[in-house]
Amino acid sequence: MNKDKALLAYTLRLGDNALVLGQRMVELVAAYPELEEELANANFALDYLGQARMFYTYAGELEGKGRGEDDFAFLRDENEYRNFLLLEQPNGHFGDSIAKLVLYESFYLLQLEALVNCADTRIAEIAARAQKEIRYHLRHNSQWLIRLGDGTDESHSKAQGSVDDLWRYTGELFAPDEVDNVFEAEFDGPDLFKIQDEWRSNVAAVLEEATLTKPEDGFMASGGKEGRHTEYFGYMIAEMQYLQRAYPGAEW
Repeated sequence: MNKDKALLAYTLRLGDNALVLGQRMVELVAAYPELEEELANANFALDYLGQARMFYTYAGELEGKGRGEDDFAFLRDENEYRNFLLLEQPNGHFGDSIAKLVLYESFYLLQLEALVNCADTRIAEIAARAQKEIRYHLRHNSQWLIRLGDGTDESHSKAQGSVDDLWRYTGELFAPDEVDNVFEAEFDGPDLFKIQDEWRSNVAAVLEEATLTKPEDGFMASGGKEGRHTEYFGYMIAEMQYLQRAYPGAEW
């Protein structure tokens, strides 16, 4: 794979991750346990959708075929998305949603911090903006996981179950493929093995404060980066894409 194809693929992955997580968070509007959290979730979802727009706009420029953010978001088939499997998992209960955010954002913040210093100016600029948002997200969501884990017996049990259930999707975050390797070599991109060590340390510290046990590594699900998704993904994008599919080219 040449460097231009790797750059486009990497940019689309970043956009897909932001879009899919943002969509899952949008589904939680009017479902969070208190008003303050309802507003926080809505704002965090908008942050992710804004990041997706920036990455997709850049991807369209790199591709040079006239496609824009709406085309990438709404007019691709399921196997064309390259998001992590972790992000497409159903929201479940509040503990599930918080655990997913902590596990992912602990990785994403480290990825963004590395991308700020990458050789591609545009990605570095987007990453510099996004890291400020994600740093706040992670602090907020970590406090919630600590509150749930170190709360009642029921909240502790549910939070532990959430971490245990989602852990098998974290291995994909650190499994480099050709796109990752070329981007790292040609654009001074993130070293996923280095990031993994720091991620483990950071997550372990949050789990310890939350009185939760870090799961043992076992089978790790993968495939999202190659376009192979879980059963939940098709239902999600069917709802997300309905309006554009039903009314092609519709605009607000």
